[in-house]
Amino acid sequence: MFRRNNVTARIFEPNNVTARIFERQIRIPAPGTSIHCARRFYENLVPSCTIYDVECPDHSFRKFTDDGQYLISFSRNHQDLIVYRPTWLTFSCKDEDCDTHDLPLKSKRFESFFTQLYCVPLASSSEFICKDFFLYIESNQFGLFATSTTQIHDAPAAGGAIPGIPYIEKITFLLLRLEDGGILDERVFHNDYVNVAHSVGVFLYDDLLAIVSLRYQTIHILQIRDSGNLVDVRAIGEFCREDDELFLNSNPLVAVNHIGNGLHHNQSILESSFLSGIKQRLLSFIFSGIWTEETDQTLRIQCLKKKFYYHFQDYVDLIIWKVQFLDRQHLLIKFCSVDGGTSRSADHHPAFFAVYNMETTEVIAFYQNSAEELYFLFEQFCDHFHATSSLSTTFITSHSNNIYALEQLRCNKKKANSLQQFVKKMLASLPFNCQSQSPSPYFDQSLFRYDEKLISATDRHRQSTDHPIKFIARRQQGSLKFKIKPGPEAGSTDSRTKKISSFLFHPILPLALSIQQTLYLQPPVVNIHFRR
Repeated sequence: MFRRNNVTARIFEPNNVTARIFERQIRIPAPGTSIHCARRFYENLVPSCTIYDVECPDHSFRKFTDDGQYLISFSRNHQDLIVYRPTWLTFSCKDEDCDTHDLPLKSKRFESFFTQLYCVPLASSSEFICKDFFLYIESNQFGLFATSTTQIHDAPAAGGAIPGIPYIEKITFLLLRLEDGGILDERVFHNDYVNVAHSVGVFLYDDLLAIVSLRYQTIHILQIRDSGNLVDVRAIGEFCREDDELFLNSNPLVAVNHIGNGLHHNQSILESSFLSGIKQRLLSFIFSGIWTEETDQTLRIQCLKKKFYYHFQDYVDLIIWKVQFLDRQHLLIKFCSVDGGTSRSADHHPAFFAVYNMETTEVIAFYQNSAEELYFLFEQFCDHFHATSSLSTTFITSHSNNIYALEQLRCNKKKANSLQQFVKKMLASLPFNCQSQSPSPYFDQSLFRYDEKLISATDRHRQSTDHPIKFIARRQQGSLKFKIKPGPEAGSTDSRTKKISSFLFHPILPLALSIQQTLYLQPPVVNIHFRR
């Protein structure tokens, strides 16, 4: 047994799988880097073959689960859930050089790569599956899905709802056991609105689930038990502590003002004589912060007038738009100022971020979306904003764990015309959508570089291109490792037709799906990229 020094190791850097295996036998990686060293094998284990326009069922493919066990898809009528198990194409060849042979005809079929496990109806005739929503509980192999009735935009703000919020008669969250498709539990919201698209209004952390009711401004915290039950933990909104409602109802004077008007726990703070509990705590935190800034009484009063009372109604009109867990005790809540009766595109309106302690019911931090202090925390500790308990997602590239991503961020920062606008643009992504990024090693920017305008780890449709998307090795002198080309092999004949593409990368295997769609409801073009 012999051990090479670091200088020799750098000279004979392995460039193929055989050399890497030999390197692994004779060289011990530095402490804490074994997994990262193992991921470097993906520089040589890349998708090397593409099967274009695969014969596949007309489904809406959602994503792979983070452990790679299941491929989630929905029927085109958005009524059924279809779950597949990824397999691998196998065929025999009698010649010595099998790589020169064409693949068998069966390889053009989707069933050669995926085995259907089951098909389960989730939605009734009046409901539809929310095709952009799916959360995976890896520890139990549970899946969380959502169905809803048709959305109504111009619904009146009856029953205490916030004006201008859309209305959905029924929203159902279903917890399934993905092994066999058994429905374990469900939670129904009536006459409400939850923004489930890409999990904007729902966040999962370990076994805790946060659901934001926009219409009634309530954060519902649920726990997913190992038995498959959805258990209510608390509701944060009009009340913050479990006994707040009991205390108010037990006080005769308060009860007359609060209940005598026919109000209940879901009614709007606009019709009540009280602000909601979460809004009161937010205002108290802002007031206390301004109060302690100045010790001189005269200056203190001036600051309160300028920074608090002048903007008091603006703070009162803030609505809870989005939420995420920072840990099991703290929430990052995004508040938006949106004029009543307008569209709910919150990114175009002033926004604020609050850190809320669920146990003490206190707001412990408050930032505007242009705060450089928050941006500094975001730049240095971005991984802390990706709250997750899944090991597979700990390797998602960010500018706080990857030097290449950090260099790109700082380059964009220097090019920005206004620092304040750049900060707003970067902080607009907070809080991050839950499970919105692929853990595939091919999106690891320490291994590969690619055009992020065309493809990225983020779960979003991209404008399609007829040119292949190149993945170039970072450490092997910029050599081209593989290409991903969506759409037909020969390219599209009509360049005027607008096309969008989505990419589903397996988190472990050198396997990916590229799906190209047009806006005219034509059948999508599905390509399978794999290592032959």
